[in-house]
Amino acid sequence: MGYFLEIVFPVGYTSSQEHFGEWEFIMPDMKKLYSRSALLGAFLGAVFGGILGAATGALSGMWSGVRFGLVLGIILGAVTGALTGLLTVRTAGETGGVSIGAYTGMAFGGVFGLVLGIFIPESFRAKVLVLDVLILNIIMQGRFEAAVLVGFLLSIVAMAVGAWVGGLSYSQPLAVL
Repeated sequence: MGYFLEIVFPVGYTSSQEHFGEWEFIMPDMKKLYSRSALLGAFLGAVFGGILGAATGALSGMWSGVRFGLVLGIILGAVTGALTGLLTVRTAGETGGVSIGAYTGMAFGGVFGLVLGIFIPESFRAKVLVLDVLILNIIMQGRFEAAVLVGFLLSIVAMAVGAWVGGLSYSQPLAVL
């Protein structure tokens, strides 16, 4: 995980005293903050994603829809949460706060959800339309509607995760995390 973080978010150097030209290494504890935020984000994303996935699956009116939504929500929530945790630390750092985390998560979750929603197979949409449930017929009528639904749900998950991760990195020292 650390090697991946170094590639995606390289730790650079900064001039703390520009007029003297001295360089110091940027916070070696940031690696800990990145990894802890990614793990916390994955956990929170799995929890929130599972709840939203089960609620969305309940629209089908069948127990298999709830289970499918729960499993898919946990998987997508964990991935979205981990990436949101990393992006929140990247944008907010140690001094960010809840608002920066929430808005970062909201923007990332929406875009990520739209990209994932585009790749929903036609066969899945056809199976949902066979159920003949009014709300599902409206939501899955076209590729655009399905992508907007996925983008909206992942935006909710990522906003909650971003606010939580941003609030923790702002309000508590790294040792407490």
